[in-house]
Amino acid sequence: MNADLLLTLLILVGAVVLFVSEKLPVDVVALLVMGALLMSGVVSMREALSGFSSPATITVAAMFVLSAGLQRSGTLRGLGDLLARLRWPWLLTLCMSVLVAFASAFINNTAIVAVFLPLIISAVLARGLSPSKFLIPLSFAAQFGGVCTLIGTSTNLLVDSLARQTGHSGFGLFEFAPLGIWFAATGTLYLLVAQRLLLPDLGAPDIAADDHRGRYLVELHVPEKSSAIGQTGAALVPSDAGDVFLLEIFRDGERLAQPRSATIGANDHLLMRGQWNELQRMRKQLQLRHDRVAADLDGNPELTRLHAEVMVAPGSPLAGKSLAQLRFGHIYRVRVHGLQRAGTTPRQPLDHVPLAVGDILLIDAPSNALDDLRADPGVVLLGSREQPRFDRRRMLLSLLIMATTIGVAALGWIPIVAASLLGCAALVILRCLEPEEAYAAVDWRVIVLLAGVMPLGIALQNSGGADWVAHKALGWIGAYGPVATLATIYLLTAVMTEVMSNNAAAVLVVPIAMSAAESLGVDAKPFLVAVAFAASTSFATPVGYQTNTMVYAAGGYRFADFPKIGVPLNLLFWIMAVILIPRYFPF
Repeated sequence: MNADLLLTLLILVGAVVLFVSEKLPVDVVALLVMGALLMSGVVSMREALSGFSSPATITVAAMFVLSAGLQRSGTLRGLGDLLARLRWPWLLTLCMSVLVAFASAFINNTAIVAVFLPLIISAVLARGLSPSKFLIPLSFAAQFGGVCTLIGTSTNLLVDSLARQTGHSGFGLFEFAPLGIWFAATGTLYLLVAQRLLLPDLGAPDIAADDHRGRYLVELHVPEKSSAIGQTGAALVPSDAGDVFLLEIFRDGERLAQPRSATIGANDHLLMRGQWNELQRMRKQLQLRHDRVAADLDGNPELTRLHAEVMVAPGSPLAGKSLAQLRFGHIYRVRVHGLQRAGTTPRQPLDHVPLAVGDILLIDAPSNALDDLRADPGVVLLGSREQPRFDRRRMLLSLLIMATTIGVAALGWIPIVAASLLGCAALVILRCLEPEEAYAAVDWRVIVLLAGVMPLGIALQNSGGADWVAHKALGWIGAYGPVATLATIYLLTAVMTEVMSNNAAAVLVVPIAMSAAESLGVDAKPFLVAVAFAASTSFATPVGYQTNTMVYAAGGYRFADFPKIGVPLNLLFWIMAVILIPRYFPF
């Protein structure tokens, strides 16, 4: 064992300890590793900094931006809203898994889970179900999809980049897909069975508490294509709508005498009362709209829109006057979507209700309109939160850019790194993203982690460490053939991924896998696929993968809930990998 190898192994052990202990952020550990390798002289300056210019690192950063384009346009939220309409739990799980897995094959899975998390919680709470039955499947489905394409996870790109650095041909954009689809389909079927048997029913977590509280009075317009048309008032509210009631129907400004027996027609106005979340879900389900009143209240479409709660203050000049009399919307440049009042429920159109002290107005406003409300002593701004945006133009452009990026890379016209960079530039040029939003979309911790740990793989190669580990640790297994070695490499990577960053685990095992293949005289591609798949599917702990961590607190889970459902799935995937990888990637 030479001095370079000894130093490399010491740095490797220190990195593993720091990654597992989580005493320092993973990106800081990566920088320490890079600095230590550079100071030790095991790698050159060019090799130490090569991670920042790696195609994998640049492509991952670009994919963050491309994902942000879809997220900002509301495309992902629009897909999530479709899930909220499903009634049966098993069908919701199935559709959620398929949709999330498909999206995660092309879009950063952390962004996917971030968008779908509140949507799934809202959908299941509205049906009286526990989010804990659905959030672990959400995280796992995002991982299933990530293994189906080269750009599905940063780990796949990292493995590809490390392989190319050693002279390997690397992987095509959809080369993982045939094997990945088997894993995704099997994992989805497993979740449908295990959801009922292995996941706890923990009730409703506190995450739903950030929505608007209390019952609101709302006035909804029935557009031409609404599914409410032709229904009677009594049959309008779905049986699972919960705390939602139809109070009145207004037609041409006149109140209908018997709203429950009246048949709803186009352009009617429905006065309803209920919990805000349930009202919103029913509104989307029946394709109803908040009355827009005047188009000029929309303001600048580029501005972020907020939902804010405004209370009528004691002594306010607004008290005793209606919204129409005050021209409230035009003065403050807002739309009133709901009114909350203790005691008697008004039965008048929303803009004709005389306001009272203590009334709470739920308003839809551009971000710059809240300054005037804060300065007005007649109202108290209680709180606000950003609304999800849905921009049809940006949605179509973002989808087109993402599809074009994937298409030209898949056809081999230009490298994936060039395609993704051009896609990012197109998003900014076409105003789908502002430059500041593009920079903010990149998770720089992931980029620093990728760039920082890459030199460790180079050091293992330069010092002979990979060969040493391959011969010492895997030498006796190699006597049983490449399949046994494949099984060991997959299992080693899977265990390491559960206790440290998946990218760090891949960097450590890829050189070992390459050396093991060389010593056995077989193609390294099956071993590289095993590393990529094992590092990208972490189910047994809440800290093994970032999507697991995201749903850990949101679902109210205990640590033990993950190994209960995750360990059997890890073992199932291990068996599948040993059987299927050699079929699709022969030795």
